[in-house]
Amino acid sequence: MRTTAAVCGLLALLLGLPFAGGTTPGAVDRAADAAVAPLGPGVLRALVFPTEPYVVLALGLLAVVLCLRAGRRLEAALALAVPVLAILLTSWVLKPLYDRWKNDTLVYPSGHTVSLVAVLTVLVLVTRRVFVGVLAAVTVLAAAAGLVGMGYHYLTDVVGGTLFAVAVVLVSWPAPHREPAPSTG
Repeated sequence: MRTTAAVCGLLALLLGLPFAGGTTPGAVDRAADAAVAPLGPGVLRALVFPTEPYVVLALGLLAVVLCLRAGRRLEAALALAVPVLAILLTSWVLKPLYDRWKNDTLVYPSGHTVSLVAVLTVLVLVTRRVFVGVLAAVTVLAAAAGLVGMGYHYLTDVVGGTLFAVAVVLVSWPAPHREPAPSTG
């Protein structure tokens, strides 16, 4: 997990460099804008829905409850604290550092994405279920289309936010441990 965290963190930091201090979208950003342009406003609002704070908060509380039900108190505390850490680092450190603007707002990395992906990554780690991972990935892809289509973010902001959120969660999460096999003798 630590290697994946390091790679994601490094990629998030590098991805924002070409856009730092600017407002101009890159070629990938323009292509993403064109790809989602045919989607109607109602569809785009539905796609952005998972990034709403009350949805993210509900998902985070679900992760905490699942941890507490399983008697994993450390993970319950981390399920609450780590997404908050990722959001604070994004808002207070990375956005001012990269200074990328869109519509008079700092946008790299996407705070919408960081909050959603951090909580979904925690849920994947807590549940340890492939289905949850697939559902999380589909949710992030849908939210990305919505965020780009609504004009809130460039695609690179969303990708950077995804990478950064995964990095923060993975570097903060305890390594999985296996329960010892019961003694047969």
